[in-house]
Amino acid sequence: MQFRKDINGLRAIAVIAVVLFHFNESWMPGGFAGVDVFFVISGFLMTGIIFRGIEQENFSILKFYVARANRIIPALAVLCLVLLVFGWFYLTPLDYQAVGKHVASSMVFLSNIILWRESGYFDAASHEKWLLHTWSLSVEWQFYIIYPLVLVVMRKFISIKAMKNTVLLGTILGFIFCILVTYIWPKPSYFLLPTRAWEMMIGGVAYLYPITIKEERKKLLEWLGLALIITSYFFISKDNPWPGYLAIFPVFGAYLIIQAQRNNSFITSNIIFQKLGAWSYSIYLWHWPLVVAIYYFSLNEIYIYLGIALSVFLGFLSNKYIEKIKFRNNFGNLFSYLKCKPAYMVVIVGVIGSLVLKTVGFENHYPKNVIIASKEEMNMNPRRDECHITTGKVPECIYGSGKLGVIVIGDSHAQSIVRSVEKALDNRSVMDWTMAGCRTIEGIYHIHNKEVPDYSCGDFISYALREIANYPQIPIIIDNRYNILLLGPNEPELQARSMAVKEMILASKDIKSRNSHYHNVMNSAFIQTICKLSEKNPVFILEQTPELKHHVPKTMSKEFLEGNNDFRVKISINEYTERNHLFNSLILELESKCKVTRIPVKDSLCEKDYCYGDVDGRPLYFDDDHLSEFGASKLIPIFKSIITPKLP
Repeated sequence: MQFRKDINGLRAIAVIAVVLFHFNESWMPGGFAGVDVFFVISGFLMTGIIFRGIEQENFSILKFYVARANRIIPALAVLCLVLLVFGWFYLTPLDYQAVGKHVASSMVFLSNIILWRESGYFDAASHEKWLLHTWSLSVEWQFYIIYPLVLVVMRKFISIKAMKNTVLLGTILGFIFCILVTYIWPKPSYFLLPTRAWEMMIGGVAYLYPITIKEERKKLLEWLGLALIITSYFFISKDNPWPGYLAIFPVFGAYLIIQAQRNNSFITSNIIFQKLGAWSYSIYLWHWPLVVAIYYFSLNEIYIYLGIALSVFLGFLSNKYIEKIKFRNNFGNLFSYLKCKPAYMVVIVGVIGSLVLKTVGFENHYPKNVIIASKEEMNMNPRRDECHITTGKVPECIYGSGKLGVIVIGDSHAQSIVRSVEKALDNRSVMDWTMAGCRTIEGIYHIHNKEVPDYSCGDFISYALREIANYPQIPIIIDNRYNILLLGPNEPELQARSMAVKEMILASKDIKSRNSHYHNVMNSAFIQTICKLSEKNPVFILEQTPELKHHVPKTMSKEFLEGNNDFRVKISINEYTERNHLFNSLILELESKCKVTRIPVKDSLCEKDYCYGDVDGRPLYFDDDHLSEFGASKLIPIFKSIITPKLP
C-alpha cells in the first residue's frame, strides 16, 4: 500500500488529543477519544494487509503476527524495563508490585482485562497505574489475533464479496452492541474488545468500500471528518458513558478522513503532523508514565509542560532507535519462528514483571519502616470482597459465633469496623449490613454519570427498614462517611467534585450543589431513617472518622523511602472540628429526637492538637479515611464500654 500522509497526520491528531487530555483534561475534555481514532486507523491498515494477502492467496497468519510483534513489542518492552528499574529505587513496595503485575499483563497483552478488574479508567486511582494506557494495546492485539483467524476461516466457505458484506454487517451490529452494553456494564465496556471491535472494523469498512468522489469534494469530506473529531474532543467528557453511541463522532470522523484520501492536505500533511504521526506510537507509550510521575510525586504545574515536551522527545528517540530496528519478519518454516526476537522480549520482561509481583516488589530490599507502612494498605477486612458490595443484594455476612449481638449498618466506613465490633462482644455475633458509598438514608440514590441513576443504596435501606422488625432489641451501630455527602470530598485531588451533588433523594432531585437547602433536605431524611430504626432497637452512631486527605500508608512509605523517618500524616484538631460541625449538630438532634447514643472516636484516634494517621510509625488507615484493621482495633475499648451493656 502506498504511504498515506493523511493517515499519518490523522495519527498526530489522535495522539495530540490523548496527550493533552491526560496532562490536563480541562484543555481537551474529550481527548481520550483519540484512542478511538487510533482504533479506526489500525482497523483500516490491518484489513488492507489481510485482504490483500487473502486475495493474492499468500496470506500467512504467523507472518502477520510476527509483523505486528516487531512493530509493537520492542518499544513496549523498553518502556516496561525502564519502569522496572525506576520502580526499584523510587516506588513503594505495593506500588512496585503493581508495576510488576501490569508489566507482566502488558507484555502478554492482557492488561485491559486486569485493569478492568481493578478500577475505572477515569477514577483517581488510575493516576497511580504506570501502564494504564497499555489497555488499548491489549485490545488491538486481541483484535489482531482474532480478526485474521476469522477472515481466513470465512474464506474457506464464502466469497470475498460475502466476506466484505460480513465485515460491514459485523460493524453495524458491533456498534449497536456497544451502545447497549455501555449503559448496562460501563466499566468493562470501556476496557474490553467486544465493545471496541466495531471501531477497528469500521476502519476495515473504509478499506473494503472506498468512496470514489471528485477531487473538489474530498476536501469537504475531510473537513466534515475533522469537525466530527474536534467536536468530540471538546464537547464530550469523561462524564459521558463511553464508548456508547457518542463514540460514533470520532470514529466516523476518522472514517471520513481516511475515505477523503487527501495526501496533499495542509491539515494532515504538514511537516509537524507528519513527524508527530510518525512518532505517535512511542509518544503514546511514554506520555502516560510522565503523567503518573507528576501525580505520584506531587509535582507542580510547570512539570505538565515539561512532561509534554519530554513525551515528544522520548517518542522521537524511541521511534528512531527502537521502532526502526528491522527485526526478521519472514521465516522459512514453523521451527524457525522460534528465532522471533520480540517473542523473547515478551518472555524476559514478562518473567521479570511476574517476579516483582510475586515478591511484593522484592520487598526485602526496602527499609523495615517502609515495609510496615506500606503493608497497612492491605490490612483491611479479609471478607471485604465477599461481604461489601457496590450494587445488588447485600450478602448479610455474619461475623463470630453465638447469638446475634449487633447489626452494623452503613457504608465502607461501617464495613471497616465490623471485625472490631465483633472482637468487642462476648460470645455474640455481628451482622454486616453495609454497602459501598451507601449513606443510611431512605430513598437515597446515586448519579454515577450524567445519565444513569443507581437506586441500589435506597433499595438496600428500604430492605433494612423492613427486615429490622425480625431483630427486635438487637443493637444497631451506624457508621457513614456522612461528611462527604454534606461537604464533598476533602482530598486535594478531588476538589473539582466538592460541590457536585451525586447523592440524592426525591426531595433533592432539583438541587444542583451542596448548599444549605441540600443539607436540610438530606439531614431531615437521615433523621427520619434513623428514628425508624430506633423504634424497636437501640441505635448507636459513630462520630466521623478523621479524614486525613492523603493516602496514609502510601504517603508515609514514600516519605520513609526518601529518608524522612519522622514524617506523620495529620490534620489539626481545629480542622477536624470545623469539618464535623454540621454532623455533630446532627448527632445532637438524633440524641434528642430518636434516643440515639453517640460513640466517640476522636479521643481514640486524635491527640491534643492533631489527628494523626499512625501510631509509632504504623498507619491507622488503609487509605486516607478508612480505618485499617489495626486502626479500627483502637475503638474496641469504646465498643466494649458503650455497647456491651445494651446487649439483650
